[in-house]
Amino acid sequence: MQSLDEIFGPEGPLGRALPAFKARPGQLRFAAAVAQALREPGWLVAEAGTGTGKTFAYLVPALLSGQRVIISTGTRTLQDQLFHRDLPLLGRALGRATTVALLKGRANYLCRERLQRMPRELPFEGQEREGLAARVADWAEVTVEGDLAELPELPDGHPLRERITSTRDSCSGTRCTEYGRCHVFAARRRAAEAEVVVVNHHLLLADLALKEEGWGNILPSADAVILDEAHQLPELAAQFFGLQFGSRGIDELLADLPAVLLQNGFDLDVLALAERATRQALQQALRIAAAAGPAGQRIAWNDGMEAFDRAARSLVTALCDLADALTALGGGEALAQAAQRATHLAGELDGLLETLPEDGARLIIPGARAFACQLLPFEVGSKLQPILATRARSWIFTSATLAVAGDFSHFVARLGLADRCETLTVDSPFDFRRQALLYTPADMPDPGSAAFAAATVEAAAGLTELAQGGVFLLFTSHRALQHAARALRERWQQRGIDSYPVLVQGESPREQLLREFREHGNAVLLGTASFWEGVDVPGSALRLVVIDRLPFASPEDPLTRARMARARDRGGDPFREFQLPEAAILLRQGVGRLIRSEQDLGVVAILDPRLTGKGYGRQLLASLPPLRQTRDLAEVRAMLERSRGADPALRRA
Repeated sequence: MQSLDEIFGPEGPLGRALPAFKARPGQLRFAAAVAQALREPGWLVAEAGTGTGKTFAYLVPALLSGQRVIISTGTRTLQDQLFHRDLPLLGRALGRATTVALLKGRANYLCRERLQRMPRELPFEGQEREGLAARVADWAEVTVEGDLAELPELPDGHPLRERITSTRDSCSGTRCTEYGRCHVFAARRRAAEAEVVVVNHHLLLADLALKEEGWGNILPSADAVILDEAHQLPELAAQFFGLQFGSRGIDELLADLPAVLLQNGFDLDVLALAERATRQALQQALRIAAAAGPAGQRIAWNDGMEAFDRAARSLVTALCDLADALTALGGGEALAQAAQRATHLAGELDGLLETLPEDGARLIIPGARAFACQLLPFEVGSKLQPILATRARSWIFTSATLAVAGDFSHFVARLGLADRCETLTVDSPFDFRRQALLYTPADMPDPGSAAFAAATVEAAAGLTELAQGGVFLLFTSHRALQHAARALRERWQQRGIDSYPVLVQGESPREQLLREFREHGNAVLLGTASFWEGVDVPGSALRLVVIDRLPFASPEDPLTRARMARARDRGGDPFREFQLPEAAILLRQGVGRLIRSEQDLGVVAILDPRLTGKGYGRQLLASLPPLRQTRDLAEVRAMLERSRGADPALRRA
């Protein structure tokens, strides 16, 4: 077997398989640390800067280890890349015939049983929806894996997806008539037989949380777990180890009841009273939730929401009565499962009603036709750490952004890893001082002032015009994004500037926006949270990144307020302990969008004057790559010209 030195060397199998491969000491160092973590049980927290070749550095030791390894990613994009591209390529290069499986959450797979019932559940409105349903039906007859990613015309959030996928509550498991052809269980069987399983953090955390609750396995047992994009874990873990309730579960249950009753020989009106009472209680809770705040916004569920408390308790009672009515029918397994679903939904909501303030932040999230409730615990480390200790011998957490100015203590403390983990930092091989410039305007108003929004648009517009497109404009709020989008379009329309299209998050699916941005080469993309990370646009198509303000969590957010109050109650400093390190990690992610290869050149502009005007700005700057800083627009102009390839010397370099 070849050593890691040989594999990652210039004449090794990777160099022969990849024409653009370049031996990098940091990649070899990272791979060696991963290999040691796989050999010797323990936990490794490793930060690998952009350009390190991080994915190959953990995939090669995983393939060579002979162990069963789960690889978890923060995004499905990376998950698909690992499974469809990187692992097959490495398997061929190394001559390793490793069995690999891709496993996603059940919401990503077609449910054949629900598809059969769809025409009765979904009234079609026009030829477009009917045509889409027909295409889904045709695809269902030929698909092997049933992965909805095979249907690009059915993006995330499309209402049809909910109708043709199952949930944990709606799935009848081995009792289902389609169990023999079930895509979810087929994917789990493939995972159980594979040496390497590629999942995402949502599925991994769901598995850990279900195991804690005593439910069955989702993932196979493993010797080691490698978590890429691990900076996302603390927030995701809070969701999975808290309490959750969603009113959509009631909608799905009520939609399923007619078919269940008919299958068991009952008239549809046999549950009329219980069903009507449940619908009325649900509508009352929906009305109160909708009045609490805008759709999609988290609202603090506190002592001042007695009306919602009463509506929620009435809904719990109605669900319990519905479960009793279903049980009293004495029918088959489908009726028993429906009763269990009603009972489970009642238990979830009742559990939230019974929580105490010290348990965590209790929230309501209104929606257009639904609402959700959740309890997010203040600390997940105490719950997560003992589970990790019993689930695998080795745990490896990696990302380009885990430390704050070289310090891992914030990340490891949030996940409860501090007592038993090794840490490693591998710096990026990129020459940031040559390749990138950090521009901080000297004349920006305070972000809290009324003048900041207009000044942001003016600065972003001027910089974009200097760059002649090829720009990411990253915002910390949707409100600021929408204001800037309107103002910039109006400005450029009035001036007759149409050489760079404006692409705005929310107006098209994320992947479509990125594809158009890459293909055009001079576009301007305005985005918020999801565009600050996980976006890779190497080359001159992206030559300027503008960040409107430092990404501190909004003090108006109820979760932030609850965490700050918790820290103060314990005698701590919530700003230093939580807000500042979280902002530093997110700022690094945003800045990291610019330089993605050794040939990239460009400018990062941070318009928030607090970066240079406040004492904590030094800590934020220390967390960023070593960019050359300037306040001189002439330097910015020169760098942007170079990034467009105007300098022949740089083109040769």
